[in-house]
Amino acid sequence: MPQETSNDRPTLRANGTTALPIHSEIPESEESQTVDLKKAQKVHANEPLEKKASTARGKPAVGEASSKDPNSNDARMSSLPKFVSERNELFNELKRKRDAEVLSKDHPVIQVVLDLGFDKNGFLRPEMPVAAKAWESTPGSFLKHVDKEISSDVVVAKVDGKELWDLDRPLERDCRVSYIPFSSPEGRNVFWHSSAHVLGEAAECYYGCLLSHGPPVEQGFFYDMAIEGGQVVKESDWSPLESKASKFFKEKQTFDRLHVSIPDLKKMFGYSKYKMYYIENLLPPEGSTVYRCGSLVDLCLGPHIQNTSKIKAFQIMKNSSCYFRGDKNDDSLQRIYGVAFPDKKQMTEHKKFLEEAAKRDHRRIGVEQELFFFNDVSPGSAFLLPHGTRIFNALQKLLRSEYRKRGYSEVQSPNMYDSDLWKKSGHWQHYSEDMFVLDVEKKKWALKPMNCPGHCIMFGHRERSYRELPLRMADFGVLHRNEASGALNGMTRVRKFQQDDTHIFCTQDQITEEIEGLFDFLKCIYGLFGFPFRLKLSTRPEKFLGHIETWDIAEGKLKDALNSFTASGGGQWELNEGDGAFYGPKIDITISDALRRDWQCATIQLDFQLPQNFELEYMTAEVGAKAKTAATDEAPTDGSTARPKMLGPGRARPVMVHRAIVGSFERFMAILTEHFAGKWPFWISPRQILVIPVMAGVNDYVEEVQRLFKAQKMYVDIDLSGNTMPKKIRTGQLQQYNFIFVVGAQEKESRSVNIRNRDDPETQAKGELVPLEEAIGKLKALKKERRLINAI
Repeated sequence: MPQETSNDRPTLRANGTTALPIHSEIPESEESQTVDLKKAQKVHANEPLEKKASTARGKPAVGEASSKDPNSNDARMSSLPKFVSERNELFNELKRKRDAEVLSKDHPVIQVVLDLGFDKNGFLRPEMPVAAKAWESTPGSFLKHVDKEISSDVVVAKVDGKELWDLDRPLERDCRVSYIPFSSPEGRNVFWHSSAHVLGEAAECYYGCLLSHGPPVEQGFFYDMAIEGGQVVKESDWSPLESKASKFFKEKQTFDRLHVSIPDLKKMFGYSKYKMYYIENLLPPEGSTVYRCGSLVDLCLGPHIQNTSKIKAFQIMKNSSCYFRGDKNDDSLQRIYGVAFPDKKQMTEHKKFLEEAAKRDHRRIGVEQELFFFNDVSPGSAFLLPHGTRIFNALQKLLRSEYRKRGYSEVQSPNMYDSDLWKKSGHWQHYSEDMFVLDVEKKKWALKPMNCPGHCIMFGHRERSYRELPLRMADFGVLHRNEASGALNGMTRVRKFQQDDTHIFCTQDQITEEIEGLFDFLKCIYGLFGFPFRLKLSTRPEKFLGHIETWDIAEGKLKDALNSFTASGGGQWELNEGDGAFYGPKIDITISDALRRDWQCATIQLDFQLPQNFELEYMTAEVGAKAKTAATDEAPTDGSTARPKMLGPGRARPVMVHRAIVGSFERFMAILTEHFAGKWPFWISPRQILVIPVMAGVNDYVEEVQRLFKAQKMYVDIDLSGNTMPKKIRTGQLQQYNFIFVVGAQEKESRSVNIRNRDDPETQAKGELVPLEEAIGKLKALKKERRLINAI
C-alpha cells in the first residue's frame, strides 16, 4: 500500500486547506460540548459580543451598517465587533508598509512567456512572449492580449507549471505563465475557496462569530465557525447570508494578498484560539500569507480569484455541527456548506447533477439491495451482507485471475505488528495517530494500516537473487485506519477495509517494463467497468530522500513508460511537478464515473527508502563486483546523519513499487454502485436471475431451472409466493435482477424459458422464448466474458 494517504498528519496546503480534516462532522449519536465564544477569544476575552445579542434574527445583523449608505464598507466595519476592526487596522498598516517596499524596489524588465495550452481542436497554441517588469506586471494584465475564448473562463494563473498565482499578484522573475480555467479541478478549487471567503465574510457580519477555516471540497466549499453561546445555524439563516453574499459580489471586492510574520499574525488573530492553533502548529517560522476580502481578513495561502464580481451564482446547501480538529472532546463548531459558479446555467446543471447523484447514492442503494449496513458497535466498519459479499468476491476473483496471468504471488501477512516495525518503517513517527494502537505484554502494538512494512519483512526473510526479480507480492489482508468519526462516509471512508495491495520488488532496469505492465493492468480492469482514466506524474518534492541523480533516472523511466502508453493510444498524461512522495516519484490514476465525477483509486509509487530502512538486498549477476551502495544509500536531505549499511560485493538494493488498482474494495464497491446506479453487469451482479411461475402446476419445473443454473455457478432465485405474477415481476424489477424468467405450461412442455431482460424494454411485456440449454449457454458466455452490456 502506498505510504502517502489522505489521512497523513496535518499540514497546511497551498490552497489554504489542511491535509487532515481538521474539523470532522459530528455524528448524530454523539454529544458535543458547546463553545464559549468569550473564552475562545484569547486577546479580547473580556469583550462581550453585545452587538450580536442585540440583533435578533430578522433584524439588522451584526455586520450590517446603520449609516445612510448601508453598502458602505466603512459603515459595515464600524458596526463589526472590536476584534474585527483591530485585526483589519493591523492588516491595513502592514499592507501600506509592504506596498511602499514594493514601490521602492527596482522593476527590471523580465522575460515572460504565455503558455496558452491547447485549442478546442486539440492543437497546441503558439507561445506568446510579452513585455513585463518585475514587481509590476501581473498575469491578469496580459489577458488583454489573449483571445476571449481563453480569458473569459480564467480563474487563476500558474507560474512555471508549478505554482498557482493570483491574477493580480505581480510577477517577480523570468517565467512561463499559463492560465487555469474554472472547468479544471484546480480552477474550481480556487473559485470555491474564494467563494468560501465570501461565505466567511457574510457569517462574520451576520453572527459576529469566530471563524475557523473554509476550504473547497468535492462539490463546493464550507466554513466552520463558533457562534456566541453555542448558538446553532438554522435553515432560516441561509437566505440572509445569501443576501449579504450577493451584496459583496456587486461590490467587486478584491482579494488582497499579504505575507505576515508569526509575531504579527499572533497580534492579528490573537482573539481566536482557532486561528492561533493554526499559527502555532501548522505554519513555518517565517510566517504565512493572509488575504483581505471586503471586511474579512483571513489566514490563507491562497491563491484567489481577482474579485467577487466573478461569482454569479451562490447558494448555501446545508449546515451541520462539527468538532474542532476532529476531536469529540474539543469545541463544537457550526459548519455551513455552499456552492458557487461563474454563471447561473452551471448552477442549474449542478442541481440536476445533485438530484441524479442522490438517486445513485450507494448508501441508499446498499440498503435497498441489502448489500451492506453499518452499526454503532463498530463505526466505520461495514457489515457486508450475502449479496454485498457476492460483489466483493467477484472483484477478488477477477483480480486473482489477472494475478495468475501476470506473474503475481498472493501472500498473507499478520494483522498486528510490534511498534518496533513501524518505527523502522517510519510510520510510527508520521502516522501513529491514525493507527489503532494496543498494549500487549507491556509493549505497544498496532493494527496494520498498510501492508508495505510486512512485505519488506517477507522479502528480507531469506537470501534473494536477481533471478527472482521482479517479485510481485499481492495481499488482500484486512487493514485498519483510525479515521476521525466525522470523516467517515458510507463505504467511501471507512476504518476497516481490504484492498488489492501489491508491492513489486525489482531492479532499476526493470522499472519501465513493470510500469508499462501496470498500465496494461489498468486498461484491463477499468475497461471492464467502462471507466476512462487519466494519468498524472508527480515528481521530486523540495524535501526528498536520496540522490537527485537517482530521482532523475526514476522519473525518466516513468516518463518513458507514460510516453509509450500515450503512443499506443492510451491518451495524454499530466505532469505535476514537485508533488511526489518524499521517498520517490509517483503516478496518480483518476477514473471518471457515469456522472463524470473523478475518483482516485489507483496509484503507482516508486520507493527507494523502505528497502533502505529494512536493508533489503539481493545478489546481482556481477559476482565479486566492487562494493557499492544503492543510489539512495545516502543521508537524507533533511540533514539527518544516519547512514545505511554498506552493501557488499555483488549485492544491490531493490526498488520497491507500491501499487493498487481498485484500491479499497469497500470504496470501489461504493463507486461501482453509483456508477451503475445499482444495475450491475451480469458477471458481478448479486441477483442474476429470478424465475417466476405462471401457475403452481409448474413449480417443479421452476425448481429444476433453478438447480440447472445454480450448477453453472449463477445466482438464481425463485418466487413461489402467493403474490400475483405482475407483483412478482415488479418486485424482481425493483430488485434489479438482470433477467427474469417467466415459465408456464408452454415453457415446461418445450423445456424453454421466457426471458425478460432488465435493460431491454421490448422484452418487458413478454420476453423471448429461449430453449433451456441455449439460455444456459448464452448466460455462461455472458458471465465468462464479463461483458458490460446486459444482453445474450
